[in-house]
Amino acid sequence: NVTETAVFSHVSLEAPATFKPGELFSTLETVDIASTDRRVVYVAEGRFEAPNWTPDGRSLIFNRNGHIERVPVGGGTPEVIDTGIAARCNNDHGISADGKLLAISDDSEQQSGSLIYVLPLDGGAPRRVTGEGPSYWHGWSPDGKTICFCGERQRQYDVYTIPVGGGAETQLTRSAGHNDGPDYSPDGRFIYFNSDRTGTMQVWRMAPDGSAQEPMTSDERNNWFPHISPDGKWMVFLSYPPGVTGHPPDKDVTLRLMSLADRKITVLAKLFGGQGTINVPSWSPDSKRVAFVSYEILPNSM
Repeated sequence: NVTETAVFSHVSLEAPATFKPGELFSTLETVDIASTDRRVVYVAEGRFEAPNWTPDGRSLIFNRNGHIERVPVGGGTPEVIDTGIAARCNNDHGISADGKLLAISDDSEQQSGSLIYVLPLDGGAPRRVTGEGPSYWHGWSPDGKTICFCGERQRQYDVYTIPVGGGAETQLTRSAGHNDGPDYSPDGRFIYFNSDRTGTMQVWRMAPDGSAQEPMTSDERNNWFPHISPDGKWMVFLSYPPGVTGHPPDKDVTLRLMSLADRKITVLAKLFGGQGTINVPSWSPDSKRVAFVSYEILPNSM
């Protein structure tokens, strides 16, 4: 019933670059939770992972080839953040609420596996926090005094907390199975996490001392890495299809959004991804957008 005209100007036609079949490309994207519109921030050959949104809203950080990099939200050339001796960073990293500190998980001290360190967000010498490994950072408490993490101890993955300034770790989950992906709610009342204690991986939450553990999802999909919006109204999480165990890369997955007011779940985005897509908190400070990484493997015949 409506006819519209679009005018394109300053258009050039160029031969495509030569790509190799089977090459993997990573795309850093943001999605608007109201419209589900997606916007590309940065694309590159190879694998990078796990964006965090800086509290000032200006930048996204991610890991690639053992390093942490920062790129403007509007796009541009990423810059490496100096993490000192920590040159084997994995995809479990995040920024304190005040924007001053960066927590990283790194296995440069290989005899212990992944360990957690903190350093200034702009870069500097890392200070070790966890005494035991493997330990994988996942969340800051709102006051910046405590971090929650997933630790593997005696071949069992559980949720722990530890003071940022140093001290003993506290084990919060003790159920059979895999307990992972903890993240604080912005009011500090809960720690959200995922657990397969019921047979499939589902989202749970508990008090910060580990009490009052309750499920938040219960469906046929395998749900990982819950993250609560800064305004406390929404939870985004990663869903694998039924039958997928663990959180492998290179799968058809879904980003889903739960309204915490009524626990209604909607689909935010469908993509090719998994491990590296949204392992860590990636909400924009205004709670309107989520950052994530999608992947593409070029076909063997082009």
